[in-house]
Amino acid sequence: MSVKIKNKQAIDKMRTAGLLLASIFEDVESLVKEGISTLSIDTWITEQLLKKGLISQSKGYHGYQHVSCISVNDVVVHGVPSNNVLLQKGDIVKVDVCAAWEGYCADMARCFIVGKKTDERTAHIIAVAQQALDLGIAQAVVGNRLFDISAAIQNCVEKQGYGIVRDFAGHGIGKKMHEEPDVPNFGDFGTGMRLKSGMTFAIEPMITQGSYEVQIDNDGWTARTKDASLAVHVEDTVLITDNGPEILTRPSK
Repeated sequence: MSVKIKNKQAIDKMRTAGLLLASIFEDVESLVKEGISTLSIDTWITEQLLKKGLISQSKGYHGYQHVSCISVNDVVVHGVPSNNVLLQKGDIVKVDVCAAWEGYCADMARCFIVGKKTDERTAHIIAVAQQALDLGIAQAVVGNRLFDISAAIQNCVEKQGYGIVRDFAGHGIGKKMHEEPDVPNFGDFGTGMRLKSGMTFAIEPMITQGSYEVQIDNDGWTARTKDASLAVHVEDTVLITDNGPEILTRPSK
């Protein structure tokens, strides 16, 4: 396995990509309203990427035609933006975007609620997904093992009675959207490769209220839970440094 260690120039470009992408996400929540189509949100993101000098890494990827994946309710990941998908009050909407600045990528996903208010059960799974992401990131330190990240996510999620999707994983990231290694959301502490300063990962828990099994729609992209249970997906791009993990897609205030 060849895992790229990023130099200062590469890291600076990834930091910029992360800051710019995060700035777009600051305004996405205001778009996630009842009656809007997911394609309209994707169109707006397209315009924002252009304004900020970011290049979409999903559009054209294996023929994919959009700059974002927008996954609603039981769709786990890779929801295809469409005029036929109109958001309804209470919907859980996961927006996932990967974009590059001067050839280096940042990848992030956030979860939004249409109407903002939701029932306690739905609010809980969203909170657990975020907690799992934070705990996984906390393990991204020099000297730890890769699957320490995975195990921290799995332990958090399964302790709360939720499922961890097995069919998709986080990943290395840099010049390409997907680089080695895969970063699964399940695993055993103390296993996997040693983590080194300069490694960059997209860490992304994908969790379900029911079974973790997924199925792919006829469009070849949309991945939804087999049992139609609610799914949540959150993601950040993380740099391993000698001083601990730096989250490139969460700008410091």
